[in-house]
Amino acid sequence: MLIALYAGHAFAQGTQPGCYPYPRTITVTGSAEMNLIPNEIYVLITLREYKKKGENKTELEKIKNDFLANCRAAGIPDSNISVNSYEGYNLPSIFRRRKKDPDLLASITYQVKFNNTKKIDELVDKLDDEATETFQVARVSHSNISEYRKQLKIMAVKAARDKAVYLSESVNEKIGEAITIVEPEEYAASDARIRNLSSQAIYSNSLSKDSYKNDNDGVDYRSMRLRFEVKVLFALK
Repeated sequence: MLIALYAGHAFAQGTQPGCYPYPRTITVTGSAEMNLIPNEIYVLITLREYKKKGENKTELEKIKNDFLANCRAAGIPDSNISVNSYEGYNLPSIFRRRKKDPDLLASITYQVKFNNTKKIDELVDKLDDEATETFQVARVSHSNISEYRKQLKIMAVKAARDKAVYLSESVNEKIGEAITIVEPEEYAASDARIRNLSSQAIYSNSLSKDSYKNDNDGVDYRSMRLRFEVKVLFALK
């Protein structure tokens, strides 16, 4: 885990006496960042019915059952698996369309949460190549991300105070109480800072399982960066 602190721009401000209880102040920006290896990797897997030449169509129900059995065989609990969407399945219009076109293919997309890339490899080895249409990372996160965000905010405020001290001392001043602390905007685990690590296609019918494993064999998912900036207004004594 890498942690770094940064200093931002600071400036002093004054107001007319009697108009403001703190006629002399200093505003500073403190920041803190942290690199984390995600331990929650959310993958979207789309499965579609298929028909091989000379064979009957493989129905979605069988594909679903086989997929869930393979997930359990790879040690993935049911609580880590959820249905993301259906396409062309279990809808009244589809039943009418399938009467006219029995070969109409239905699909289902699951979201599966993994704790590491090794588990992803294990499941990929068990997937039905014909049924697996797409396999991509939707987002990444960390199980303790809320606590890490709290720590970073505290660190950013402390960094702001440290900076206010040495800047004020450079002009023979001392800081007083903190007047305002502007909390940084809070984001969900799927925010832009994390999304830029996601949506990486790691398996599709155009790639073989061997080519997937060669790219990811024994390697953890790349780190995600959390960073917060906090503005703090201090009085000058």
